[in-house]
Amino acid sequence: MASTAGTTQKSRALTGGGGSASGTEGGDDAWREKIDVHHHFTAPEWVEWAEREGVVRQEELLWWSRWDADSTLALMDQAGIATAVLNPTMQDRYRSAAQAREGLSVVFEALSDLTHEHPGRFAFLCPALLDHPEVTTWAFRRAFDELGAVGVSVKASYDGVYLGDPSYDRFLAEVDERSGVLFTHPLDLPGKPPGAPTVPGIPNFMCDFLLDTTRAAVNLIRAGTLDRYPRLSVVLPHAGGFLPQIATRLEAFGGFCAPPLDAARVRDGLRRFHYDTAGPLAPACTLVETAGADRILFGTDWPAASAEIVTGFTVPAVEADHAFTEHQRRGIYRDNARRLMPALKRADHTGRRGGNG
Repeated sequence: MASTAGTTQKSRALTGGGGSASGTEGGDDAWREKIDVHHHFTAPEWVEWAEREGVVRQEELLWWSRWDADSTLALMDQAGIATAVLNPTMQDRYRSAAQAREGLSVVFEALSDLTHEHPGRFAFLCPALLDHPEVTTWAFRRAFDELGAVGVSVKASYDGVYLGDPSYDRFLAEVDERSGVLFTHPLDLPGKPPGAPTVPGIPNFMCDFLLDTTRAAVNLIRAGTLDRYPRLSVVLPHAGGFLPQIATRLEAFGGFCAPPLDAARVRDGLRRFHYDTAGPLAPACTLVETAGADRILFGTDWPAASAEIVTGFTVPAVEADHAFTEHQRRGIYRDNARRLMPALKRADHTGRRGGNG
């Protein structure tokens, strides 16, 4: 990153484009047509509703919940993002099924208005409410059949129970039936009050979130979930947490899991996931070797990651990473996402440049 090439790419990220790193295929078109698959969305209309309902208190909400279209579109244009895939936040706070359905209706209305107001700029995920399975079934019908959702969002664990546990089977069968794409996201590790740091002075998102993702991924491999639901695709955030770095360890010691994992099953599992670049992405040699560049998707973590982090770290990290060819980089920026989520073709407009649509 301190090299001349890294400086050139960082400059390109901050100025909104420029030539290709290598001057070969991909180039400026690919740079300006990114699809951001890791984008947190808190509808202002939902925040107003949730405060009236006693679900949230606005003065207690953190910075990442203060989403607005103007700053988002400005960041997208600066970073060369054509389409952002919105992941609605705070959808696990409802006190009843009726309240959950009402709250999701507010979210869906806001998403519908946003996608019509800014054609091509936004797609969205349907949040899964595992505490309310009937509401989740209703939400799937509304989001996919009427509004055009491109995937499903779910936490890595609920109350200490990780994805891969049999208690998720009904939910995963519904996603599998739709050949769905499941986006996981970590939170605090089980056993601590929400927001309380596991290690004083170290925010949980620094390390614990990555472990939460890694636990979910290993449990999905151990449980054979992806074999039982072969039409299900799972996207792991933040480059898979620690998963790529412990790939060899998992192959070597998988026999200690219950049931035991052999090395071939581990290798197959690692290549069944997709991985996003939010975090920002560390040098990707290990991830490419573990999973292949065709399973890496561009993601920013906006607005949890600020504009300065997105343009100063996340985008330059992908631009300057010598693990990627220009062809692979184009795939990471948009082609891999379009192949994974064909419904995106309804949302993003290839060739659209800048502006608010």
